[in-house]
Amino acid sequence: MVNKQEIKDELFERLEKEGPKQCAAKSQSVWISIWKELRSNKVAMLSLSLLIILIIAALLAPLSPYDPYALDSTQRLQGISKTHWFGTDEYGRDYFTRTLYGGRVSLLVGFMSMIMTVVIGTLIGVFSGYVGGRVDTFLMSFTDIFLALPSMLLMVILNTFLKPGLPTLIIVLSLFSWASVARITRAETMSLKERDFVIASKNLGASNSRIIMRHIIPNIIGPVIVAASLSVASAILTESSLSFLGLGVQIPRASWGSMLQGAQVHILDYPLLAVFPGIMILITVLSFNLLGDVLRNALEPKVAD
Repeated sequence: MVNKQEIKDELFERLEKEGPKQCAAKSQSVWISIWKELRSNKVAMLSLSLLIILIIAALLAPLSPYDPYALDSTQRLQGISKTHWFGTDEYGRDYFTRTLYGGRVSLLVGFMSMIMTVVIGTLIGVFSGYVGGRVDTFLMSFTDIFLALPSMLLMVILNTFLKPGLPTLIIVLSLFSWASVARITRAETMSLKERDFVIASKNLGASNSRIIMRHIIPNIIGPVIVAASLSVASAILTESSLSFLGLGVQIPRASWGSMLQGAQVHILDYPLLAVFPGIMILITVLSFNLLGDVLRNALEPKVAD
């Protein structure tokens, strides 16, 4: 007579071997779908190209011959020239170099905040959706509180009381951004945990942590990617707003928001000081939002003809 436990163990091993392969194949198909959608959308390709150029330029900012913090009163408020592509600011600093260094800070804040937001939101959402019951009710009530709070006002208050700096800014931005990601991942998890492959894994004795890591999270990667792209744009815009109010990046370090703050004094006699960082914020935020829309179209379920 065949031992039922041996059959069970054999099925479990087969599922464990085939699971990663299926996840890898699905992940590959996701990236193929994204690439096809990008190639069919010229605006999205332009947005992606602009973002790549901005990121590379910001990374290569130290190659600039000018010191972004060196003061030179003899060169203050110079116009656009061959030596100063964006002119100089009120302290004689090369404005193009300042813009590149400002991009480094703004993009760093955006990406680091996005990582923390996605990690916190995904963990809470997946755990809440998978466990369910009172735990789900409590966590989602807690999430709804953060969604209902006036986040910008509270960010201003927290930045006023906490020690200013990049770590504080990133933590504050992440603190009020994870709730929407948690809502998305919770809904996806509640749908996935009722699927046959998850139920089969449970019946074969797989632990909850193994099911979450091998089956749940790999299958919600699409919505998470979309949320991440939109989160970067939101974080950069919020950081620029806080820095413009003087509550974000502190002097002498530059960000696009702090550059706008310094430019408001000369907005009438030398408006280019506000134009260049404003254009960078516009291009970056708009590009990430456009890419988010393209990713949503590429990753949403398709109905077969």
